[in-house]
Amino acid sequence: MSRETTGADAARLRVPEGLEVIRKWPGMFVGSTGERGPRQMVFDVVERAVNEALGGQGGRIDVTLTADGGVRVTDDGPGIPVEAAGHIGGPGLEGLLTRLQTGSRGPRGRHTVSLSALGTEPAVANALSSRLTVEVRREAGHWVQEYVRGIAVTPPTAVGTTTGSGTTITFWPDAEIFETTHPSFADLENRFREVAALNRGLSLSLTDERSRGEAQSVQFRFPDQPRDLIACFDMGTGARVHPDVIAFEEEDSRMAGTVEVSLRWYDSHEETIRGFANSLHTYEGGTHETGLRDGVTAAVNEYARKHLLLTATDSRLSFDLIGEGLTAVVSVKLDNPAFFGATRTRLGGDGDAVHPDVKDTGAVHTCVRDVVRAHLGTWLEQHPEQAAAVIGRIVERTRQG
Repeated sequence: MSRETTGADAARLRVPEGLEVIRKWPGMFVGSTGERGPRQMVFDVVERAVNEALGGQGGRIDVTLTADGGVRVTDDGPGIPVEAAGHIGGPGLEGLLTRLQTGSRGPRGRHTVSLSALGTEPAVANALSSRLTVEVRREAGHWVQEYVRGIAVTPPTAVGTTTGSGTTITFWPDAEIFETTHPSFADLENRFREVAALNRGLSLSLTDERSRGEAQSVQFRFPDQPRDLIACFDMGTGARVHPDVIAFEEEDSRMAGTVEVSLRWYDSHEETIRGFANSLHTYEGGTHETGLRDGVTAAVNEYARKHLLLTATDSRLSFDLIGEGLTAVVSVKLDNPAFFGATRTRLGGDGDAVHPDVKDTGAVHTCVRDVVRAHLGTWLEQHPEQAAAVIGRIVERTRQG
Protein backbone atom coordinates (compact mmCIF):
# COMPACT_ATOMS: atom_id res chain seq x y z
CA MET A 1 0.00 0.00 0.00
CA SER A 2 1.47 3.36 -1.01
CA ARG A 3 2.02 6.21 1.43
CA GLU A 4 -0.59 8.24 -0.43
CA THR A 5 -3.31 5.71 0.36
CA THR A 6 -6.04 7.40 2.40
CA GLY A 7 -7.57 6.02 5.57
CA ALA A 8 -10.76 5.22 3.68
CA ASP A 9 -8.78 3.33 1.05
CA ALA A 10 -6.91 1.41 3.74
CA ALA A 11 -10.18 0.38 5.33
CA ARG A 12 -11.49 -0.77 1.96
CA LEU A 13 -8.38 -2.86 1.28
CA ARG A 14 -8.51 -4.56 4.69
CA VAL A 15 -9.13 -8.30 4.33
CA PRO A 16 -12.84 -8.92 5.12
CA GLU A 17 -13.67 -11.18 8.04
CA GLY A 18 -13.76 -14.80 6.91
CA LEU A 19 -11.97 -14.20 3.61
CA GLU A 20 -8.69 -15.74 4.77
CA VAL A 21 -10.54 -18.84 6.00
CA ILE A 22 -12.30 -19.31 2.65
CA ARG A 23 -9.07 -18.98 0.68
CA LYS A 24 -7.11 -21.18 3.08
CA TRP A 25 -9.64 -24.04 3.08
CA PRO A 26 -11.58 -23.68 -0.19
CA GLY A 27 -12.71 -27.30 -0.13
CA MET A 28 -14.84 -26.59 2.93
CA PHE A 29 -16.87 -24.10 0.89
CA VAL A 30 -16.87 -25.33 -2.72
CA GLY A 31 -16.12 -29.02 -2.22
CA SER A 32 -12.88 -29.32 -4.17
CA THR A 33 -9.97 -27.49 -5.78
CA GLY A 34 -10.63 -29.56 -8.90
CA GLU A 35 -13.32 -28.89 -11.51
CA ARG A 36 -16.09 -29.19 -8.93
CA GLY A 37 -14.90 -25.99 -7.24
CA PRO A 38 -15.38 -23.56 -10.15
CA ARG A 39 -18.70 -25.26 -10.95
CA GLN A 40 -19.86 -24.62 -7.38
CA MET A 41 -18.84 -20.96 -7.75
CA VAL A 42 -21.13 -20.68 -10.76
CA PHE A 43 -23.96 -22.21 -8.73
CA ASP A 44 -23.28 -19.76 -5.88
CA VAL A 45 -23.75 -16.75 -8.14
CA VAL A 46 -26.60 -18.12 -10.26
CA GLU A 47 -28.59 -19.29 -7.22
CA ARG A 48 -29.05 -15.71 -5.98
CA ALA A 49 -30.48 -14.65 -9.35
CA VAL A 50 -32.74 -17.70 -9.61
CA ASN A 51 -34.27 -17.05 -6.20
CA GLU A 52 -34.88 -13.41 -7.09
CA ALA A 53 -36.69 -14.56 -10.22
CA LEU A 54 -38.78 -17.13 -8.37
CA GLY A 55 -39.70 -14.40 -5.90
CA GLY A 56 -41.30 -12.47 -8.75
CA GLN A 57 -38.37 -10.16 -9.44
CA GLY A 58 -37.26 -10.87 -12.98
CA GLY A 59 -37.32 -14.15 -14.81
CA ARG A 60 -34.27 -14.45 -17.06
CA ILE A 61 -30.69 -15.45 -16.19
CA ASP A 62 -27.95 -15.63 -18.82
CA VAL A 63 -24.67 -17.41 -18.00
CA THR A 64 -21.64 -17.05 -20.28
CA LEU A 65 -18.33 -18.91 -20.04
CA THR A 66 -16.11 -16.22 -21.55
CA ALA A 67 -13.16 -16.70 -23.88
CA ASP A 68 -10.71 -15.34 -21.28
CA GLY A 69 -11.71 -17.93 -18.66
CA GLY A 70 -14.29 -15.89 -16.80
CA VAL A 71 -17.94 -16.53 -15.99
CA ARG A 72 -20.53 -13.82 -16.58
CA VAL A 73 -23.97 -14.07 -14.93
CA THR A 74 -26.59 -11.51 -15.97
CA ASP A 75 -30.14 -11.25 -14.65
CA ASP A 76 -33.09 -8.92 -15.20
CA GLY A 77 -34.01 -8.60 -11.53
CA PRO A 78 -34.28 -5.36 -9.55
CA GLY A 79 -30.51 -5.05 -9.11
CA ILE A 80 -28.64 -5.63 -5.85
CA PRO A 81 -29.06 -2.66 -3.48
CA VAL A 82 -25.99 -0.39 -3.46
CA GLU A 83 -25.22 1.01 -0.04
CA ALA A 84 -23.48 4.07 -1.47
CA ALA A 85 -26.59 4.94 -3.48
CA GLY A 86 -28.88 4.72 -0.48
CA HIS A 87 -30.86 1.85 -1.98
CA ILE A 88 -33.28 0.20 0.42
CA GLY A 89 -33.41 -3.59 0.72
CA GLY A 90 -30.66 -5.96 1.63
CA PRO A 91 -28.23 -7.37 1.94
CA GLY A 92 -26.34 -4.58 0.15
CA LEU A 93 -23.80 -5.08 -2.60
CA GLU A 94 -20.60 -5.05 -0.56
CA GLY A 95 -22.17 -7.03 2.26
CA LEU A 96 -23.37 -9.69 -0.16
CA LEU A 97 -19.95 -10.02 -1.80
CA THR A 98 -17.71 -9.88 1.27
CA ARG A 99 -19.61 -11.38 4.21
CA LEU A 100 -21.16 -14.79 4.73
CA GLN A 101 -24.83 -14.26 5.48
CA THR A 102 -25.92 -15.84 8.77
CA GLY A 103 -28.31 -18.73 8.22
CA SER A 104 -28.16 -18.42 4.44
CA ARG A 105 -27.31 -22.01 3.62
CA GLY A 106 -29.91 -24.44 2.43
CA PRO A 107 -33.43 -24.17 1.05
CA ARG A 108 -35.41 -21.53 2.92
CA GLY A 109 -39.00 -22.19 1.91
CA ARG A 110 -40.80 -23.85 -0.97
CA HIS A 111 -40.07 -20.96 -3.37
CA THR A 112 -36.34 -21.00 -2.65
CA VAL A 113 -33.99 -23.10 -4.76
CA SER A 114 -30.56 -24.52 -3.97
CA LEU A 115 -28.50 -25.35 -7.03
CA SER A 116 -26.23 -27.69 -5.07
CA ALA A 117 -26.06 -29.58 -1.79
CA LEU A 118 -23.33 -27.22 -0.54
CA GLY A 119 -25.63 -24.21 -0.72
CA THR A 120 -22.97 -21.49 -0.40
CA GLU A 121 -23.20 -17.88 -1.61
CA PRO A 122 -21.67 -15.10 -3.76
CA ALA A 123 -19.17 -14.03 -1.09
CA VAL A 124 -17.48 -17.43 -1.43
CA ALA A 125 -17.21 -17.09 -5.22
CA ASN A 126 -15.75 -13.60 -4.77
CA ALA A 127 -13.16 -14.78 -2.24
CA LEU A 128 -12.00 -17.59 -4.55
CA SER A 129 -11.78 -15.44 -7.69
CA SER A 130 -8.63 -13.72 -8.90
CA ARG A 131 -10.89 -10.90 -10.06
CA LEU A 132 -14.60 -10.06 -9.91
CA THR A 133 -16.56 -7.21 -11.47
CA VAL A 134 -20.15 -6.39 -10.60
CA GLU A 135 -22.53 -4.10 -12.47
CA VAL A 136 -25.84 -3.03 -10.93
CA ARG A 137 -28.71 -1.43 -12.83
CA ARG A 138 -31.21 -0.18 -10.29
CA GLU A 139 -33.60 2.77 -9.90
CA ALA A 140 -32.29 4.35 -13.16
CA GLY A 141 -28.68 4.23 -11.94
CA HIS A 142 -25.78 2.17 -13.30
CA TRP A 143 -23.10 1.20 -10.75
CA VAL A 144 -19.82 -0.72 -11.13
CA GLN A 145 -17.43 -2.17 -8.55
CA GLU A 146 -14.28 -4.30 -8.84
CA TYR A 147 -12.72 -6.84 -6.50
CA VAL A 148 -9.39 -8.67 -6.46
CA ARG A 149 -9.27 -11.97 -4.54
CA GLY A 150 -12.32 -10.92 -2.56
CA ILE A 151 -11.12 -7.44 -1.63
CA ALA A 152 -12.84 -4.36 -3.05
CA VAL A 153 -10.29 -2.25 -4.96
CA THR A 154 -12.80 0.42 -5.94
CA PRO A 155 -15.93 1.73 -4.25
CA PRO A 156 -19.27 1.26 -6.01
CA THR A 157 -19.00 3.87 -8.77
CA ALA A 158 -21.87 5.50 -10.65
CA VAL A 159 -21.14 5.30 -14.38
CA GLY A 160 -24.37 6.65 -15.84
CA THR A 161 -28.07 6.05 -16.04
CA THR A 162 -30.13 3.16 -17.37
CA THR A 163 -33.72 2.38 -18.22
CA GLY A 164 -33.50 -1.26 -17.27
CA SER A 165 -32.65 -3.16 -14.10
CA GLY A 166 -30.62 -6.18 -13.11
CA THR A 167 -27.19 -7.36 -11.99
CA THR A 168 -24.18 -8.66 -13.90
CA ILE A 169 -21.44 -10.47 -11.97
CA THR A 170 -18.32 -11.54 -13.88
CA PHE A 171 -15.65 -13.53 -12.07
CA TRP A 172 -12.48 -15.44 -12.84
CA PRO A 173 -11.77 -18.50 -10.64
CA ASP A 174 -8.31 -18.14 -9.11
CA ALA A 175 -5.67 -20.31 -10.80
CA GLU A 176 -3.60 -20.12 -7.62
CA ILE A 177 -6.30 -22.14 -5.85
CA PHE A 178 -7.87 -24.40 -8.47
CA GLU A 179 -6.30 -27.15 -10.54
CA THR A 180 -8.62 -26.11 -13.37
CA THR A 181 -10.58 -22.88 -13.67
CA HIS A 182 -12.92 -24.16 -16.40
CA PRO A 183 -16.28 -25.55 -15.23
CA SER A 184 -17.79 -28.25 -17.41
CA PHE A 185 -20.39 -27.00 -19.90
CA ALA A 186 -22.19 -30.36 -19.81
CA ASP A 187 -22.47 -30.38 -16.00
CA LEU A 188 -23.84 -26.84 -15.93
CA GLU A 189 -26.21 -27.61 -18.80
CA ASN A 190 -27.68 -30.63 -17.01
CA ARG A 191 -28.26 -28.76 -13.76
CA PHE A 192 -29.75 -25.69 -15.44
CA ARG A 193 -32.15 -27.93 -17.37
CA GLU A 194 -33.31 -29.50 -14.11
CA VAL A 195 -33.83 -26.16 -12.36
CA ALA A 196 -35.76 -24.68 -15.30
CA ALA A 197 -37.93 -27.78 -15.68
CA LEU A 198 -38.80 -27.82 -11.98
CA ASN A 199 -39.66 -24.10 -11.85
CA ARG A 200 -42.23 -22.92 -14.34
CA GLY A 201 -41.55 -19.75 -16.28
CA LEU A 202 -37.88 -19.47 -15.31
CA SER A 203 -35.55 -18.80 -18.26
CA LEU A 204 -31.94 -19.99 -18.03
CA SER A 205 -29.39 -19.76 -20.83
CA LEU A 206 -25.80 -21.03 -21.00
CA THR A 207 -23.24 -19.95 -23.60
CA ASP A 208 -19.68 -21.24 -23.99
CA GLU A 209 -17.28 -18.86 -25.77
CA ARG A 210 -14.11 -20.67 -24.69
CA SER A 211 -13.50 -22.79 -27.79
CA ARG A 212 -12.51 -21.51 -31.19
CA GLY A 213 -15.27 -21.13 -33.73
CA GLU A 214 -18.96 -20.65 -33.06
CA ALA A 215 -20.05 -20.39 -29.44
CA GLN A 216 -22.06 -23.25 -27.98
CA SER A 217 -25.35 -22.13 -26.47
CA VAL A 218 -28.48 -23.64 -24.90
CA GLN A 219 -31.58 -22.06 -23.40
CA PHE A 220 -34.12 -23.62 -21.07
CA ARG A 221 -37.62 -22.39 -20.42
CA PHE A 222 -40.59 -24.66 -19.90
CA PRO A 223 -44.17 -23.42 -20.42
CA ASP A 224 -46.71 -22.78 -17.68
CA GLN A 225 -48.59 -26.05 -18.13
CA PRO A 226 -48.29 -29.63 -16.82
CA ARG A 227 -44.87 -30.83 -17.81
CA ASP A 228 -43.34 -34.10 -18.80
CA LEU A 229 -40.39 -34.09 -16.42
CA ILE A 230 -39.29 -37.47 -17.74
CA ALA A 231 -38.76 -35.97 -21.21
CA CYS A 232 -37.15 -32.84 -19.77
CA PHE A 233 -34.54 -34.96 -18.01
CA ASP A 234 -34.13 -37.34 -20.97
CA MET A 235 -35.14 -40.34 -18.84
CA GLY A 236 -36.69 -43.62 -19.87
CA THR A 237 -35.17 -46.45 -21.90
CA GLY A 238 -36.74 -49.19 -23.97
CA ALA A 239 -40.18 -49.41 -25.54
CA ARG A 240 -43.09 -47.67 -23.78
CA VAL A 241 -45.59 -49.96 -22.11
CA HIS A 242 -48.24 -47.20 -22.43
CA PRO A 243 -48.20 -44.02 -24.55
CA ASP A 244 -49.20 -41.41 -21.97
CA VAL A 245 -47.00 -39.86 -19.32
CA ILE A 246 -48.90 -39.87 -16.02
CA ALA A 247 -48.35 -36.41 -14.52
CA PHE A 248 -50.00 -34.53 -11.68
CA GLU A 249 -49.38 -31.85 -9.06
CA GLU A 250 -51.13 -31.10 -5.77
CA GLU A 251 -50.70 -28.93 -2.71
CA ASP A 252 -51.14 -30.59 0.69
CA SER A 253 -51.32 -28.51 3.86
CA ARG A 254 -50.35 -31.50 6.01
CA MET A 255 -46.77 -31.25 4.78
CA ALA A 256 -46.90 -27.49 4.11
CA GLY A 257 -45.93 -27.90 0.49
CA THR A 258 -46.65 -29.26 -2.96
CA VAL A 259 -45.85 -32.52 -4.71
CA GLU A 260 -45.40 -33.01 -8.44
CA VAL A 261 -45.00 -36.41 -10.10
CA SER A 262 -44.31 -37.57 -13.63
CA LEU A 263 -44.13 -41.32 -14.37
CA ARG A 264 -44.31 -43.94 -17.10
CA TRP A 265 -43.57 -47.66 -17.44
CA TYR A 266 -41.07 -48.93 -20.01
CA ASP A 267 -40.34 -52.46 -21.17
CA SER A 268 -37.35 -52.84 -18.91
CA HIS A 269 -36.35 -54.52 -15.67
CA GLU A 270 -34.80 -51.31 -14.33
CA GLU A 271 -36.45 -48.92 -11.86
CA THR A 272 -35.44 -45.27 -12.29
CA ILE A 273 -36.72 -42.74 -9.76
CA ARG A 274 -35.30 -39.24 -9.45
CA GLY A 275 -36.32 -37.20 -6.41
CA PHE A 276 -36.06 -33.48 -5.68
CA ALA A 277 -36.75 -31.39 -2.60
CA ASN A 278 -37.02 -27.65 -3.29
CA SER A 279 -35.31 -28.38 -6.63
CA LEU A 280 -32.32 -29.99 -4.90
CA HIS A 281 -31.57 -33.47 -6.24
CA THR A 282 -31.86 -35.92 -3.33
CA TYR A 283 -29.44 -38.57 -4.55
CA GLU A 284 -29.94 -40.73 -1.46
CA GLY A 285 -33.75 -40.69 -1.64
CA GLY A 286 -35.95 -40.02 1.36
CA THR A 287 -39.57 -39.82 2.42
CA HIS A 288 -40.84 -38.39 -0.88
CA GLU A 289 -39.43 -41.33 -2.84
CA THR A 290 -40.72 -43.85 -0.29
CA GLY A 291 -44.14 -42.19 -0.49
CA LEU A 292 -44.08 -42.46 -4.29
CA ARG A 293 -43.31 -46.19 -4.15
CA ASP A 294 -45.98 -46.88 -1.56
CA GLY A 295 -48.59 -44.83 -3.43
CA VAL A 296 -47.88 -46.60 -6.74
CA THR A 297 -48.05 -50.00 -5.01
CA ALA A 298 -51.39 -49.19 -3.39
CA ALA A 299 -53.00 -47.82 -6.57
CA VAL A 300 -51.91 -50.74 -8.74
CA ASN A 301 -53.08 -53.38 -6.25
CA GLU A 302 -56.44 -51.70 -5.69
CA TYR A 303 -57.10 -51.46 -9.42
CA ALA A 304 -55.95 -55.04 -10.06
CA ARG A 305 -58.26 -56.43 -7.33
CA LYS A 306 -61.24 -54.33 -8.36
CA HIS A 307 -61.00 -55.33 -12.02
CA LEU A 308 -60.15 -59.00 -11.30
CA LEU A 309 -56.70 -58.81 -12.86
CA LEU A 310 -55.63 -60.55 -9.65
CA THR A 311 -57.60 -63.58 -8.48
CA ALA A 312 -58.55 -64.26 -4.88
CA THR A 313 -55.61 -66.66 -4.59
CA ASP A 314 -53.03 -64.25 -6.05
CA SER A 315 -50.69 -62.57 -3.60
CA ARG A 316 -50.49 -58.79 -3.31
CA LEU A 317 -48.17 -57.30 -5.90
CA SER A 318 -44.94 -56.03 -4.37
CA PHE A 319 -43.18 -52.88 -5.49
CA ASP A 320 -40.19 -54.97 -6.53
CA LEU A 321 -42.39 -56.27 -9.38
CA ILE A 322 -44.45 -53.12 -9.95
CA GLY A 323 -41.31 -51.00 -10.13
CA GLU A 324 -39.71 -52.99 -12.94
CA GLY A 325 -39.52 -50.60 -15.87
CA LEU A 326 -40.95 -47.67 -13.89
CA THR A 327 -39.36 -44.31 -14.62
CA ALA A 328 -40.51 -41.47 -12.38
CA VAL A 329 -39.70 -37.99 -11.13
CA VAL A 330 -41.06 -36.84 -7.76
CA SER A 331 -40.53 -33.23 -6.73
CA VAL A 332 -41.66 -31.73 -3.42
CA LYS A 333 -41.49 -28.05 -2.50
CA LEU A 334 -41.74 -27.51 1.23
CA ASP A 335 -41.94 -24.56 3.59
CA ASN A 336 -39.56 -26.33 5.99
CA PRO A 337 -37.56 -29.00 4.15
CA ALA A 338 -35.89 -31.36 6.61
CA PHE A 339 -32.77 -33.22 5.49
CA PHE A 340 -30.99 -36.13 7.09
CA GLY A 341 -27.37 -35.19 7.82
CA ALA A 342 -25.27 -32.31 6.54
CA THR A 343 -25.08 -33.37 2.90
CA ARG A 344 -28.77 -32.60 2.20
CA THR A 345 -29.00 -35.45 -0.30
CA ARG A 346 -31.71 -37.39 1.60
CA LEU A 347 -35.05 -35.94 2.64
CA GLY A 348 -35.79 -36.58 6.31
CA GLY A 349 -37.92 -39.48 7.48
CA ASP A 350 -39.49 -40.95 10.59
CA GLY A 351 -37.06 -41.08 13.46
CA ASP A 352 -34.42 -38.95 11.73
CA ALA A 353 -32.93 -36.07 13.69
CA VAL A 354 -33.30 -33.50 10.97
CA HIS A 355 -34.80 -30.08 11.64
CA PRO A 356 -36.02 -28.67 14.97
CA ASP A 357 -38.91 -26.80 13.35
CA VAL A 358 -40.38 -29.87 11.69
CA LYS A 359 -42.58 -31.80 14.11
CA ASP A 360 -43.69 -34.62 11.81
CA THR A 361 -41.15 -35.59 9.17
CA GLY A 362 -43.39 -38.54 8.26
CA ALA A 363 -45.95 -36.11 6.86
CA VAL A 364 -44.06 -35.91 3.55
CA HIS A 365 -44.22 -39.68 3.13
CA THR A 366 -47.93 -39.78 3.99
CA CYS A 367 -48.88 -36.89 1.72
CA VAL A 368 -46.90 -38.10 -1.29
CA ARG A 369 -48.28 -41.61 -0.85
CA ASP A 370 -51.87 -40.36 -0.69
CA VAL A 371 -51.50 -37.99 -3.65
CA VAL A 372 -49.89 -40.66 -5.83
CA ARG A 373 -52.44 -43.30 -4.82
CA ALA A 374 -55.38 -41.02 -5.65
CA HIS A 375 -54.10 -39.58 -8.94
CA LEU A 376 -52.64 -42.81 -10.30
CA GLY A 377 -55.82 -44.67 -9.30
CA THR A 378 -57.92 -42.11 -11.19
CA TRP A 379 -55.68 -42.36 -14.25
CA LEU A 380 -55.95 -46.16 -14.29
CA GLU A 381 -59.76 -45.95 -14.13
CA GLN A 382 -59.90 -43.39 -16.94
CA HIS A 383 -57.47 -45.27 -19.22
CA PRO A 384 -58.50 -48.94 -19.02
CA GLU A 385 -56.52 -50.06 -22.08
CA GLN A 386 -53.31 -48.51 -20.82
CA ALA A 387 -54.05 -49.81 -17.32
CA ALA A 388 -54.45 -53.33 -18.68
CA ALA A 389 -51.10 -53.05 -20.46
CA VAL A 390 -49.31 -51.86 -17.32
CA ILE A 391 -50.86 -54.26 -14.82
CA GLY A 392 -51.18 -57.21 -17.20
CA ARG A 393 -47.42 -57.09 -17.74
CA ILE A 394 -46.79 -57.04 -13.98
CA VAL A 395 -49.20 -59.91 -13.25
CA GLU A 396 -47.73 -62.01 -16.06
CA ARG A 397 -44.22 -61.61 -14.66
CA THR A 398 -45.54 -62.52 -11.20
CA ARG A 399 -47.03 -65.78 -12.45
CA GLN A 400 -43.89 -66.60 -14.40
CA GLY A 401 -42.08 -66.57 -11.08
